[in-house]
Amino acid sequence: MADRTTSTVTAALAGTIDIGGDMPINRFGFGAMRITGEGIWGEPADREECKRVLRRALELGINFIDTADSYGPEVSERLIAEALYPYPEELVIATKGGLLRPGPGQWEPDGRPEHLRAACEGSLKRLKVEQIDLYQLHRPDPKVPYEESVGALVELKNEGKIRHIGLSNVTTDHVEQAQKLTPIASVQNRYSIYERSSEPVLEFCSLEEIAFLPWRPVEGGGLAVAGVVAEIARRNRATPAQVALAWLLAHSPVMLPIPGTSKVAHLEENLGAVALDLAPSELAELDTIAPEPAR
Repeated sequence: MADRTTSTVTAALAGTIDIGGDMPINRFGFGAMRITGEGIWGEPADREECKRVLRRALELGINFIDTADSYGPEVSERLIAEALYPYPEELVIATKGGLLRPGPGQWEPDGRPEHLRAACEGSLKRLKVEQIDLYQLHRPDPKVPYEESVGALVELKNEGKIRHIGLSNVTTDHVEQAQKLTPIASVQNRYSIYERSSEPVLEFCSLEEIAFLPWRPVEGGGLAVAGVVAEIARRNRATPAQVALAWLLAHSPVMLPIPGTSKVAHLEENLGAVALDLAPSELAELDTIAPEPAR
C-alpha cells in the first residue's frame, strides 16, 4: 500500500482542465459506474458506503463526476442526487444516453432521437437539474445514422437541457462528423496503459483541445506487464493502479481520468496518483507496454 492517501492529497494537485471552454475542473474525476450492483445492474451491496464515496470525492477536491442512465440502470444517477443534492456550484456532473440494458452485463445501443430525448429527460429528473452540464452519446448505433443521433442532442442543447455535448466509444471520423453539427466538448473511449487503440483519437482531441476521458483506466495487461508496473510501483512506494493513473495524467494535458469504486479507501488510494511523480525513464518504459495502435 502506498503512503499517498493522506488528507493533503487532493484532486487539485492534478491541475485543471476546461470542459467546453467554460467549465474549469480539477483534472482527476470520478466514474460512477461502480456504485451499482454486480454486472452494473441493480442496487449496490452497500448503498451507504457508495454515498460516502460520493461525498468523500467532493471533500478531496474531485469536482467532476461521470455517470450514465444505463448504470443500474438509473441507480447511479439516483444515488448521486441522493448523496450530493443540492450540488456545490463548482461540481460538474456528466451523464450519458444511448444504451439499453436487457440484463446484468448486457448493453445494446439505441441512438434513435426519440430514445435519446426520453433518456435525457429521465436523467434531468433523476439528477434533479434543469440542465445537464455534459451529456454524452454513449455509443454509436449502427441502425441509426450518426448525424441523427447527434442531431437529437443538438436539439436538446438548443432547448437549454444540455450545456455541452460529448461523445463516447467513437473513432476520429465520428468526432469530425459530429463537429460539423455542434462543438464537441469531450470524448470518452476505452484507454489505458494497457489498451491504446484509441491513441489516434486522443491525438485528435489534443489538437482540438477536447477533453479525453479514458474508461477502464487501470485494468488489463498480462503477467509480464504486471511485473513491470509492479516494479515501478515498488520503486515509488505506490500501487500499480496509482502508476497507471499517473501515467495517464502525464501522457496528455487533455486527459481526464475518471476511475471509479464503491469503497472510500479505494477512492483515496486512486487519488494518490496525483502526488506520484514518475521519472521520464519510467514513463518511457510504460509507454512501450501497449502495442503500437494501427494508423
